[in-house]
Amino acid sequence: MNQLNNTSENSTWSKLVRRTKKITRWTLYLLLFALSVFIYFKYFYTYSEGYRAGLLQKFSKKGVIFKTYEGEMILSSVSSNRDVALASEKFLFTMINKDIVRHFDTLQGDMVIVHYREKMGRLFWRGDSRYLVDSVKVK
Repeated sequence: MNQLNNTSENSTWSKLVRRTKKITRWTLYLLLFALSVFIYFKYFYTYSEGYRAGLLQKFSKKGVIFKTYEGEMILSSVSSNRDVALASEKFLFTMINKDIVRHFDTLQGDMVIVHYREKMGRLFWRGDSRYLVDSVKVK
């Protein structure tokens, strides 16, 4: 009788352990999936894409470990009669197309149109900005 009681306790205990392992495994799978979705939407999903036109004010290569090309444009919404921007906004961006860096470097002080992709978050090896520029045209 004692052995029968002991066997039923072992059976109950082993069922409980298997059920706990199963619940833990599924919880970990769901957490891993949720983390993957979060990372994708935060760092790799393109939130917006478009063009910006303005005066290229600054363009430089910077970074401590990962060197990236960073730029700054002045976007003017109101111009005076002497081509001076009265109401302006700065547009900070990171250049991702390394093929046009030399061309971009010579355009400082010129009016340019850039194509950008905005991400939801920044990655340290991708630059300081959420705006990633991949092409440029002289205005």
